[in-house]
Amino acid sequence: MSSASPSGPAPDATQSWSNRRVTLHLGIWLDDGTEVLCTEDVEPVRFRLGDGTLAPGLESLLADLPVGTDTQLLAEGSAVFGGHDPDLVHRLPSADLPGDFAAEPGQVLTFETPGGQQTAGTVLAVAADGVEVDFNHPLSRRALRLRVQVLAID
Repeated sequence: MSSASPSGPAPDATQSWSNRRVTLHLGIWLDDGTEVLCTEDVEPVRFRLGDGTLAPGLESLLADLPVGTDTQLLAEGSAVFGGHDPDLVHRLPSADLPGDFAAEPGQVLTFETPGGQQTAGTVLAVAADGVEVDFNHPLSRRALRLRVQVLAID
């Protein structure tokens, strides 16, 4: 469930993000206060809706906030990054892993797909014959606090 506590101007229907470039600062923290991402002291995020820069669930939470908005949102990771899909939990045999591969449960590692793309996986279990890895988004099961500052809509 999401909730918002806007401290910026009221939403303005003329500020639609559709087919426009959006520039914003974004911060994401776990419910324990651990910072996951914060662009406040670096370059802001620039994107168009649907270009893949932000997860679709995150776009839905933020879409059409007007310029000048500075708000915090509480959201479940599943609403932002998609729900847990048990079909994305895989057992990888030791024979398929590099010889120096060492992992611990809870570790988030980058894996290369057969198509050559990079994807994150969370190690669930390690055994002599392989590892169990969850390829769902690592934040999909976490409660999140987000802060967004909409800087420009061009």
